[in-house]
Amino acid sequence: MLSLIIAEASLELVPKELWHHNAVASYCKRVSKRPSEVLLDNSWHFGAMKGLQNEIKRGRPDIVHFCLLEACTIPLYDDDEIQVFVHTLHDKVIEVGRGVRMPKSYHRFAGIMEKLFAEKKITSGDQTLFALKDMTFSELVDKIKPDKVIGLSPQGQESNYYDAASRCTNKSCLVVGGFPKGDFEDSTKKRIDTFLSVEKRSLEAHVVMARTLYEYEKTIFM
Repeated sequence: MLSLIIAEASLELVPKELWHHNAVASYCKRVSKRPSEVLLDNSWHFGAMKGLQNEIKRGRPDIVHFCLLEACTIPLYDDDEIQVFVHTLHDKVIEVGRGVRMPKSYHRFAGIMEKLFAEKKITSGDQTLFALKDMTFSELVDKIKPDKVIGLSPQGQESNYYDAASRCTNKSCLVVGGFPKGDFEDSTKKRIDTFLSVEKRSLEAHVVMARTLYEYEKTIFM
C-alpha cells in the first residue's frame, strides 16, 4: 500500500524551558494539567514561544489534525490502500492504525495526542489506534522500504497533482511537511528521491495532500 508521512510535524509537548512562563502557567491552570502534559500550541503559548529554537516550525498541532482528517476519512484509507505516519520535528513517529475514526474536534484530538505522548500507545479493545516511538525520518523510511520517496514542496520540480499521483505506486512513500513555515531539514531531504511542486500558489499542507491523494485514488478505484 502507499505510505504517507506527515514529516517534521509541528506536534510536541511544551518543552521544559517554557514550563514556568506565565502564558504556559495560566493555560495549564485553566485546563488543570501540568505543563509537561499539554501540547505546545502558539494559539495559547505565543508569548512563551518568542525566541524558541526553530520557532517558525513549532506550535501548530492543528496542521497535523487537518492532515490526518484528510488522510483518514477517504476511500483510500477505508480500503487499506494507504498507511499513515506522523514524523515530528523531534524525531517521534506516530503510526496510525487501520480503521481509526479521527476525531473531528481539535480539542478531542489534542487530548488524544497528549495521552499518546504520556502512554506511547492508544488502543481500543485489541486494536492499536496510535503508537508512538522514538524514530528519525531516515529510520522510518528504512522501516517502510519504499520503492521511491516523493516529497511535496514549493521548492521542488514543477509538476501537478496528476503527475505526482501517477508517479506513486502501492510501494511508494509520499511525504508532506507538517509545519507552517520553512523547509525540510537536510537530514530529511537526503532520504527523499524526488521533490515536486504541484501548486504555483501557496496552499495549506492538508489541501495539497488531499488533492494529490484524490488523484492517486483515481488510479486505484477508477
